[in-house]
Amino acid sequence: ETALRKVALTDATVLLLGESGTGKEVAARFVHANSKRAKGQFVAVNCATLSEQLLESELFGHEKGAFSGAIAKKRGKLELAEGGTFFLDEVGEMKIELQTKLLRVLQERRFERVGGTCSIDADARFIAATNRDLMNEIHAGRFREDLYHRLAVFPVRMPPLRERPEDVSQLTDALLARIARDLGRPGLSLDERARTAIVAANFPGNVRELRNALERAAILSESTKLTLDDMTRVLHGNGHEKHVSAA
Repeated sequence: ETALRKVALTDATVLLLGESGTGKEVAARFVHANSKRAKGQFVAVNCATLSEQLLESELFGHEKGAFSGAIAKKRGKLELAEGGTFFLDEVGEMKIELQTKLLRVLQERRFERVGGTCSIDADARFIAATNRDLMNEIHAGRFREDLYHRLAVFPVRMPPLRERPEDVSQLTDALLARIARDLGRPGLSLDERARTAIVAANFPGNVRELRNALERAAILSESTKLTLDDMTRVLHGNGHEKHVSAA
């Protein structure tokens, strides 16, 4: 968190690296919220969920008639992020041709809409994230090395939960407070045996999977105090258990 807080005060491009569910978008939002651009928009694009043509249009926008189905002019996410932060999630999924266009934006801080000739300023702070090993992707010819260096001005590795067991208990409390707020269940808490079970459990999906387990337990429980039985119901049978003692 200290590194993120420090880089947030600058306009440096941040590259968040880590497994799925380690909280990369949460970290990106933290950087935005603690930056001089906090009053601007935080605009996110997931590069893994769109086809190449749709992703290009989503990033840069398009002019009317730029391609089949472009019935009106559309502003892209880059334009919408002006004065704020532009977050490229799963940037390792981006195809080479589009990587070249993104590299140009990072170099020149300017872009054109698809089918357009007018140059638009890219006044946004860039944060990218990936769960891929970009060095392997570079060696395999799937990711541009020059783009990697543009994105990795300030690389931050987000460690998986299994590497920070000492944080699980504190993280659980923070997640439970958020879940209590979302569900309208003030005072949600864990008894000690439930807490022991969570700390001993295995969460390959990391923070996201931990949150999902807690939310399921909270929904199923009749009480505001989650018990070992509540947690066992959502943890066991899903490959989470290491060995949880009921003692």
